Amino acid sequence: MSQQGARPARQEDDWWGELYDGTTQDTGPAQAPDSLDDRFASARNAVTERPRPPEPSPSREPSPPPDPSTSSEPERTGPPLPDHLVAPAALPDYVGSGPPTYEPEPTALPPADPDALDGLVPDTVLDGARYGACTLRAVSQRGDSARYRGEPRRDALLTARFGAGDQALVLVAMATGARAVPGAHLAAAEACRGIARAVGRSHQRLAQDIRAARRGDLRSGLHRLTDRALGGLRASAATDAPVAVLRCLLLPADPDCRIRVFFGVGDGGLFRLRDGAWQDIEPRLTADDTAPGAVPGDGWTSLDPGAVPGDGRASLGPGALPSDDRASLDLGALPGDGRAAPDPGTLPGDGRAAPDPGAVPGDGRASLDLGALPGDGRTAPNPGTLPRDGRTANPGTLPGDGRTAPRPGAPRPGSPDPRPPREPFLFRASVARPGDVLVLCTAGLADPLREAEALRARLARRWSGGTPPGLAAFLADARVRVKGYADDRTAAAVWEA
Repeated sequence: MSQQGARPARQEDDWWGELYDGTTQDTGPAQAPDSLDDRFASARNAVTERPRPPEPSPSREPSPPPDPSTSSEPERTGPPLPDHLVAPAALPDYVGSGPPTYEPEPTALPPADPDALDGLVPDTVLDGARYGACTLRAVSQRGDSARYRGEPRRDALLTARFGAGDQALVLVAMATGARAVPGAHLAAAEACRGIARAVGRSHQRLAQDIRAARRGDLRSGLHRLTDRALGGLRASAATDAPVAVLRCLLLPADPDCRIRVFFGVGDGGLFRLRDGAWQDIEPRLTADDTAPGAVPGDGWTSLDPGAVPGDGRASLGPGALPSDDRASLDLGALPGDGRAAPDPGTLPGDGRAAPDPGAVPGDGRASLDLGALPGDGRTAPNPGTLPRDGRTANPGTLPGDGRTAPRPGAPRPGSPDPRPPREPFLFRASVARPGDVLVLCTAGLADPLREAEALRARLARRWSGGTPPGLAAFLADARVRVKGYADDRTAAAVWEA
């Protein structure tokens, strides 16, 4: 192409002709996409900076596990931890040369009556509380033998608080039903409820007598409450034989009162753990203690080496005052002979309280002593009856019955009594010291505790730390088994702050 009048086309203008030459074939559609969306995306990418993809991190091989042989943690080379700092699960559940024959856990449940489901009792009962200066732990557990045979627990446990504040009174009652009595577990439970009802109705006067240390009033009054609670059981069972063992502990909630009162009838144990040594403070019984009106002895023995020869008392350690320890056993103990001093007004040789010189009739003392009541089958005191006691000094008085006339059919005075003797009443009022542990238990734990030194040593280590164990730890301690002892166990322990 050229302008008009221009020179003829040269060779460099041939490309134009080739471009528009009709014989040149089309090159086809473009290889790149060319839609509206593609162009929008192209424009957006042009004005927006794209993030750079992260560079792949160099692969790291997992570190090998640490070699135990080259661990930097120092090994424990010191003495083992004391038992009271070791979890109960880390200790074996038995002491002695080997485990008992029975399995440690329940196997068979007792048979149930669909029409008497109220008579079912659980395998284990656990309770606890803290009042005043003491912390309480209590447990009742079915024995290995009863678990294996599918028998109910014959031991019963009851804990109750009567009153409020510092005037409250805590009762711990435990009972064991006799083996030969049908429904022994029901009799034990009823014995606990019966004494709880009696104590609850007189708890205000009982708390006052404990704070005032009226030992004679407490002994006579609690004796009558116990006779009345067990008398109903004997009447319902139509037998004069003992139907249940009953053991109780009274704890005042007043933090300034350190007096602890034990009372009951039947076998069992009352122990005190003081300064790491066990003391058996169960009231002693002699042949004369089974006589009518007799008062069991108040001596106690030590279960550990170091006892004072000929005295029956444990060594108190350097600096301890013997008079202080004797006073903690019984209120008003006579130094040097372990016997309790008579209370003012006590009848010599009898242990029963005489009328106070200035006592006013109707001042409320009869509510504790529970003298003759109209309509209860007992007669009023006659001139030969001991004051405030309800018992007579006549030879024909029934032993431990409290009635002034023999029942029809009773043996004549001077003739042998064919009936089984009544179990004597047990009583002890003691003063606790800080750090003491008082243990009340039935025969299921008292027997191995007296006979198995390994059990005493283990429980002493576990309970001497000064801090009361929790409920689970106390249960684990109380169920430590000993070969040859498979009865029910019931125990209550009181830690003094």
